Amino acid sequence: MLFRSVVNLAGLWMLHGGRDENLNVRGAWLHVLSDTLGSVGVMLAAGLIWAFGWYWADPVASLLICVLVIYSSWHLLDEATAVLMESAPRGIDVDEVRDAMVALDGVSSIHDLHIWTITSGLDSLSAHVVSADDEPHAALLTRLRTTLHDRFGIDHITIQIEPKGFVERTTPI
Repeated sequence: MLFRSVVNLAGLWMLHGGRDENLNVRGAWLHVLSDTLGSVGVMLAAGLIWAFGWYWADPVASLLICVLVIYSSWHLLDEATAVLMESAPRGIDVDEVRDAMVALDGVSSIHDLHIWTITSGLDSLSAHVVSADDEPHAALLTRLRTTLHDRFGIDHITIQIEPKGFVERTTPI
């Protein structure tokens, strides 16, 4: 049991650096943490039972570990659900992004704006941008990408630029 705890502590140390950056690493770190706490709890409960005859120490240790695992994994489950449901990232205000894009020279309007998280630390954006004038699309696209990166940290971007007056066909051909 002691050897297992030492191995788990080494695993915690190795996974510690990436636990805040990646959902999968955080899940692995929490799994190793719960295993470590389970081992420590068993050893402490066994010591209390052996030394003082406190048989209640085992179920108390189990309940404490259970509560800690549920509490610590709740955020992981919440974040994983947000990724799977393609929710807008928590740190990004979609209306603020829309306003920043529309405020750029050469942008008449924005529609079909979608912002979601693909995986931990990788936010994605897709939008249809109606250009305000006959400016080359490459220049407008560069300004949009620069604004989205600098202000919101979004780098995975797909933008469809449409000329002013363009009507998108909504019925199948």
